[in-house]
Amino acid sequence: MPCNGNPQQNCGGPDRLNLYQNTAVSPSTGPTTAQPTITSSPTDAIVSTTPVSSSTSAVPTALPTGWDYAGCYVDNTNGRIMERQLPDDPKLTIESCVSRCAGMGYVVAGTQFSRQCFCDNYVRKEAALADDSNCSMSCAGDPSEKCGGPNRMSVYSKGDLTVLPNPEPQTGGLPGSWEYQGCLEDNVNQKRTFPYQIIDKDNNSATNCLSRCSMFGFGAGGMTYGEECFCGDVADIGKAGAKLVPESRCSMTCPGNETAICGAGNLITYYKWTGSPLQTWSFPSGNAAGRYEFLIGGVVVSLMTTVGINGKITFQEKFGTGDPNTTGAYEFDPAFEKDFSKAWRPMHTFSALGALYFRTELDVSSLLVDGPGLQRMGLDCIGRTAPQPSVNDWQENPDELALQDGRWYPSAMIMANGSILIVGGEEGSNGPPVPTLEILPRVGPALYMDWLERTDPNNLYPFLTPLPSGDIFAAYYNEARILDEKTFDTVKTLPNMPGAVNNDEGGRTYPLEGTMVLLPQHAPYTDPLGVLLCGGSTPFGGNAIDNCVSIQPEVPNSKWVIERMPSKRVLTCMAGLPDGTFLILNGAKEGVAGFGLAKDPNLNAVLYDPSKPVNQRMSVMGNTTIARMYHSEAILIPDGRVLVSGSDPEDPDFPQEYRVRGFPPSVSPIRGSSADIYHPGHRLGVRSKL
Repeated sequence: MPCNGNPQQNCGGPDRLNLYQNTAVSPSTGPTTAQPTITSSPTDAIVSTTPVSSSTSAVPTALPTGWDYAGCYVDNTNGRIMERQLPDDPKLTIESCVSRCAGMGYVVAGTQFSRQCFCDNYVRKEAALADDSNCSMSCAGDPSEKCGGPNRMSVYSKGDLTVLPNPEPQTGGLPGSWEYQGCLEDNVNQKRTFPYQIIDKDNNSATNCLSRCSMFGFGAGGMTYGEECFCGDVADIGKAGAKLVPESRCSMTCPGNETAICGAGNLITYYKWTGSPLQTWSFPSGNAAGRYEFLIGGVVVSLMTTVGINGKITFQEKFGTGDPNTTGAYEFDPAFEKDFSKAWRPMHTFSALGALYFRTELDVSSLLVDGPGLQRMGLDCIGRTAPQPSVNDWQENPDELALQDGRWYPSAMIMANGSILIVGGEEGSNGPPVPTLEILPRVGPALYMDWLERTDPNNLYPFLTPLPSGDIFAAYYNEARILDEKTFDTVKTLPNMPGAVNNDEGGRTYPLEGTMVLLPQHAPYTDPLGVLLCGGSTPFGGNAIDNCVSIQPEVPNSKWVIERMPSKRVLTCMAGLPDGTFLILNGAKEGVAGFGLAKDPNLNAVLYDPSKPVNQRMSVMGNTTIARMYHSEAILIPDGRVLVSGSDPEDPDFPQEYRVRGFPPSVSPIRGSSADIYHPGHRLGVRSKL
């Protein structure tokens, strides 16, 4: 091809160079070096050489301690043999290059083409050792020194030099049942092949990436751009329109395994799980799938619903967002669900609505501990009701019963001794934390908890339960611990809860909002108690979590068990059913708790059956057409239905929801029982002897 500056001369061509040699440059009389030796198996060959010192002028004596000349190596036969290239230096010397590399923590330095300096911890691409005369170009900063040549690298190392083989896709030593599939397209038409991306600049490898994918239930994955790991399902490949391409196009080295390939630009070194399925979801149909049924029109948008021992359900709304002509608190009697005029009874409102707690004694008095209601008596007020056949109502008198610390979004729990524990909260919406706990009735001052302050604001409405030992389990944000029931000191710190596959910072409590239930126990009730937390979200991005995690807190060295759900879910509701299963419903697939902060409603219900093997416990149930977002509820009512209510996201896309629905799931007979199942209308006779 003609040169641009002189069309009468030729300047190479496609993939062709006109080469010229400067015959005035004297060949180097540099040192000889030890020949490379193979130090590992032929399939994963790593070549080592021992540096040999020299007394010639080509090798300086002022190198950092432990550094020596390692030889002249051929560069660019299969790609660059060292990864970190520094900016060209018109004053380059061997000493300056080695010193700069050593200062950045590297143990290998190389000079090339007089003014180029490279740093690494290895020589790569199975580079061949050349005669020292090939590295004959004088250093730009000191003509008495030699700084490589065209595609020749003068290499210096601290200690023995390691020469890595040409990297290949890892096919052996893979975790579990993963198998290599090939080089797969990514980002076809700006659509990622797999949905979950993990950046790991230091340790990305097939082993690390695929272990993460399968731990969270994903059976397809791989690496791209060297440092990126992706997880997903095989079905994602077809949805993205991605195809396999020649294997040679995946060419970037893994930072966590220098002998292996981790994709390339928009190309994935792709692996598939070929063993037993990582999880199995059931898909019942017909009556077995359950269904949503209209129950009654509501009078308030329920923030909280609770069943009393009288079989009636109390509804409470958040002050300030509902209709102004309501009391904000009503009692619903399911016996009159067909007669709206008789079904609802107004109750008195109260100033505080946040943490709802019901006692289990026969009087079943209840407390509502602070929350969104800042009007009237403030955040330290407590509402109390004692259900009676027809006149139960809310009472509030701060002179008789009040908190020591005002709280917004705390939690309340009955302790083993019958006292009421109040934990956490903030001074107001988005206010400073209230990192204390206190006891009702009052027996001492509120106690400071550093873990509540450290994890604010992601620990609101912490999950609490007494344990068989009497101690207290607390789960907040992505942490959990056991507290001594007398001193409230931490007696055990549990491992952090797993979050999302691509984000360890995912949490389970408000505003990242999943939910927690206790796993059922069976006679003789000697098995350790287990807790189950489902759904949640991740900070900042608000990508909802698609898994449940469970643990037995009092078991020594207990670990969290991860079970992937059929879909992502935040603002999760769960209702325990009579047969020991749990209905998971409501919420969204994106966002966090708060007004207008969630999108993409999750309209599907999932049944979780803890009697089945782990990762086979979930069934995809019926769907609804009603979005149940922020401030929605689901509770079991006495007739076995799940009462579904509320949704008040203050979002133009999702209106306030007054309709109350029932979900009658298909419930199995109680396991181990020989009793018959009777239906409405059947007459029973009862005998008693007093």
